[in-house]
Amino acid sequence: MSDLGGLGDLQFSASLALAKPAAPQAAGKDPAQIAKVAKDFESVFVNEILGAMFEGIKTDGPFGGGPGEAIFRSMMIEQYSKTIAAQGGFGLADAVKHELLRAQEKAR
Repeated sequence: MSDLGGLGDLQFSASLALAKPAAPQAAGKDPAQIAKVAKDFESVFVNEILGAMFEGIKTDGPFGGGPGEAIFRSMMIEQYSKTIAAQGGFGLADAVKHELLRAQEKAR
């Protein structure tokens, strides 16, 4: 668990809220927007996995540690997650997109 307490959960919730389309009808009409939302969701998911993975890595040493490194590490992990998702990621975006399109068809 992170030393940030519940902040990690809060950031995850905020990221999911940002990944939601503003108007569900608008997202349902545009498959490209559904694909973007699915890719964003996968990026958030990968970010959480990488964050947990990097949590245990110590940064001691003559050039490591400090609050600056914590900030830059989170930025680095965010960029890693966006890059991984953009290059196909874990395939989660495809599954999410498929389910969103299926839910859209059921709603009609």
